[in-house]
Amino acid sequence: MSVLSLETIHTYYGNIHAVQGISLHVDKGEIVTLIGANGAGKSTTLKTISGITPARHGAVSLNGKDITHVPSHQIVAMGITQVPEGRRIFGRLTVEENLDIGAYSRGNRDEFNRAIERVYSIFPRLKERRKQLGGTLSGGEQQMLAIGRGLMSHPSVLLLDEPSMGLAPILVQEIFATVQKLNEEGITILLVEQNAQLALSICNRGYVMQSGEIVLEGTGQELLADETVRHAYLGEE
Repeated sequence: MSVLSLETIHTYYGNIHAVQGISLHVDKGEIVTLIGANGAGKSTTLKTISGITPARHGAVSLNGKDITHVPSHQIVAMGITQVPEGRRIFGRLTVEENLDIGAYSRGNRDEFNRAIERVYSIFPRLKERRKQLGGTLSGGEQQMLAIGRGLMSHPSVLLLDEPSMGLAPILVQEIFATVQKLNEEGITILLVEQNAQLALSICNRGYVMQSGEIVLEGTGQELLADETVRHAYLGEE
């Protein structure tokens, strides 16, 4: 059964038709990736799902329930959390304060304590730096913090927008290993990523977006083998 589904979604920024009638689904326990050039509509798709930029037409469903026009904070409470492109942490707040903000939908302090200890077990460096200001962290640590903040709401579906952006290769590998670990622990993941090779190598299925439309879909291995994908997104001649 699909945990998350989009049916004929159209999303606009004013008069700009950013997402043009796309349909996709993410099944429970999957990693599904969206790849495409800058401006293809990938991030807008995530913002549509999370209610930041609601669809003008079409439907977004979570576990069969229409959430197309549900406010963002309610969508988080329902189990969908987005980790935004560029990390967007609060630089003047400490690591622990950033994580605290991610837990605003949790009911009590015991739940918060369990959540934060889980985050610290996944990212031990955050525990070491828990009193440090977010803006003083390295890029890789800030990405860990952004993901950790997302995990504080205990999501069943995690939307990851360009988690490897601006990171050294060794840190990219570390972040992607964490993504796989989270998935193995039961979190369903929709991943937007410029590093198509790496994203397709860890996903169950993928979609290729171009100019606001989905132009190709398949398993990760099928897309890795596709001549068009190899030429356009993997840098092969």
